[in-house]
Amino acid sequence: MIVLVEAISLERDANLGEHLLHGRAALLTLVVMDLSADGQGFVAKGLPHLEHLSGALTAVVVRGHSDRGYLYRRRSPPYDGRVIEVVALVVGAYIVGMFPTATIVGRRMGVDPSREGSGNPGASNIYRLGSRKAGVIVGLIDMGKGAGPAAAALALSGRPAAHAVWIAAVAGHVWPVLRRFRGGKGVATAGGAGLVISPVIGLLCALCFLFVVKVKRVAALGSLSIAFSYPVLATIAGLPAWEILVSIGVAAILVVRHESNIRRLLSER
Repeated sequence: MIVLVEAISLERDANLGEHLLHGRAALLTLVVMDLSADGQGFVAKGLPHLEHLSGALTAVVVRGHSDRGYLYRRRSPPYDGRVIEVVALVVGAYIVGMFPTATIVGRRMGVDPSREGSGNPGASNIYRLGSRKAGVIVGLIDMGKGAGPAAAALALSGRPAAHAVWIAAVAGHVWPVLRRFRGGKGVATAGGAGLVISPVIGLLCALCFLFVVKVKRVAALGSLSIAFSYPVLATIAGLPAWEILVSIGVAAILVVRHESNIRRLLSER
């Protein structure tokens, strides 16, 4: 990076004009050698007789020099507003994930999915306790709890933030702090976010879910098929390692929440 500066020589220098000329000549060779990430500190070479450098965006004082150049003191970096943005997105995703969709729909039907049926406040239990229409409504809203925050994070901050939001939304659904950390199993919320982050993989996982449920007639198996297939498909698609690790983390949450279902399925074999 080249910085245009005005060179001012030492006042006590007897050869003011000569050194000033030397300084101006140095303008052509002034190079920022060690520009930090926050743009505060740098090393400049080729200006051995200057005391002050002033430019359009910076004014620094030379405090010492050596054959290797001048090292200017770093100022405290400005606070990065993007950190606040990502934190707000993650917290917002957790809050959205806590929305008790199944409980609200269940109350309208006169049932409590947290106490009746499987005891899980999710679309499958509402389907069994109420109707197919109610189950579909709960499933779509729960998917939106993951898809909405993930889409916002993608648009505002990119894929890393979207993956952080993915985990936060699922955590809000599974471990809602306002309901003593007793939530649903997170399948629809995880699927909604996954569909936004990687649409093709998400669609393939949805088809896998429908196929398994149609063949086996067990919703838990369909949910587990999503948990296992997403990281596998992400690996086949050549996604970055960190994205695959995040998907494994989300899958692990789903598997843990289906522990009772897994035990029951194994005992029935």
